[in-house]
Amino acid sequence: MRTAFISDIHANLDALETVLADIGRQETDRIVCLGDIVGYGPEPNPCVARVREVSKVTVVGNHDYAALGRIDTLGFNEYARAAAEWTASALDKDSIEFLGSLPLKTVLDGMHLVHASPLDPERWTYILSYQEAKRQLAAFPEQICFVGHSHLPIVVEEEGDEIRALPFSSDIPVRIHKDRRYLVNVGSVGQPRDRDPRCGYAWYDDEARAVMLRRLEYPIANVQKKIIDAGLPPFLAQRLADGV
Repeated sequence: MRTAFISDIHANLDALETVLADIGRQETDRIVCLGDIVGYGPEPNPCVARVREVSKVTVVGNHDYAALGRIDTLGFNEYARAAAEWTASALDKDSIEFLGSLPLKTVLDGMHLVHASPLDPERWTYILSYQEAKRQLAAFPEQICFVGHSHLPIVVEEEGDEIRALPFSSDIPVRIHKDRRYLVNVGSVGQPRDRDPRCGYAWYDDEARAVMLRRLEYPIANVQKKIIDAGLPPFLAQRLADGV
């Protein structure tokens, strides 16, 4: 079965629709969303509605929780905090109900699914080092865990006591070996931060035992205008073009 993973949409409807259209061309069996549907971007309610429509399983992200008032935004930077406050005021009843119903993590057909980290999902830990990856790999019994949160696509492979980062570039499949364990960050739909502004998602084929990243052009200028028109910080518009 081929599963498409979307994450960190951040209320960027143009990027989301671009990704969903591509998923529809990839003979994908189902879609999973790894959270942060809202935050930063100008169209939270349409993005929530689309995810609710297409995603078989969805877990909650920290920006989703922030918009619901479930976490303190004092740890956010000024732009993220301003966007969280704007989003909280913009969410409609259906969006609030859906986001509020989402789990922090779950398991689907042997795949561990969480927005940030399997060991401490409610602390929103970033997995940005080998030491942290090793700590997180010890926290789940499944062979593979899919995450988002950092907006940085990567595959981490554990073989015995050795941990390595594997190249994870667009349209190049990465083999999943039966005798090894994996953490896969699927990147970001709506706000990539690896200096590649193209929207991204990943798919996993459990029969072919391969995971692949997809990167796609989308109309960034349209989203930038929507951000400015909504009164959100201009920096949030500029960063989309810079991929940071």
